[in-house]
Amino acid sequence: MADSVTDVDAVLFDFSGTLFRLEEDDSWFEGMTLEDDKVVDAHVQAELVHRLTVPTGQTVSMTPEALHAWVNRDLAPHLHREAYLHVLRESGLARHHAEALYAKVIDPIWWTPYPDTATVLAGLKQRGIKTAVVSNIAFDIRPAFERTGVADDVDVFVLSFEVGSTKPDPAIFTAALEQLGVPAERALMVGDSDEADGGARALGCRFALVNPLPTRDRRDGLVAALWAHGIPL
Repeated sequence: MADSVTDVDAVLFDFSGTLFRLEEDDSWFEGMTLEDDKVVDAHVQAELVHRLTVPTGQTVSMTPEALHAWVNRDLAPHLHREAYLHVLRESGLARHHAEALYAKVIDPIWWTPYPDTATVLAGLKQRGIKTAVVSNIAFDIRPAFERTGVADDVDVFVLSFEVGSTKPDPAIFTAALEQLGVPAERALMVGDSDEADGGARALGCRFALVNPLPTRDRRDGLVAALWAHGIPL
């Protein structure tokens, strides 16, 4: 191990692709076709969900108005809705199908925890290591944690639309660290985006990158990430 457990007083976690994942269900796409009458098969389903959850970059062409909404999507619910409906429409879905699919995105009931999410959050709490969920998001994700029974294992939720800044802006990480009362050099950020989540390194935090694989294919990614930084669970 590179460090001892005493070197880390807090772990900050990303949400999407890190602790939870939006995983498509065939029932979401029943009766849907693309505008060119192309069937929404498993490949298309996966691509649509990818476009709804990719943390950085653009996946479709955008007008100046759509680009403004996209860049600022995690700062306000109305911009989030506008941005993702544009993505789905540009991906070939009819408006009513786009709205139905978008409704799934913002409903925490559809987000699946990774197999080791509960174990990691509970284990950190037992060790006295503070935790924060730091997410670029425009809707309240706390119900997903409540539904999974792990909400009480998270010390603070720092959500971009509530604090007015998005990763990799140091301000959102600073907000989390201040709420936890932990200096950056004693904190670890865990996330699936080197660009967004890795921004915590600018403050002096350590960083662990996880792969946003389907939950069935990533059984212990969080445990491994913590182990690599001297936190065995």
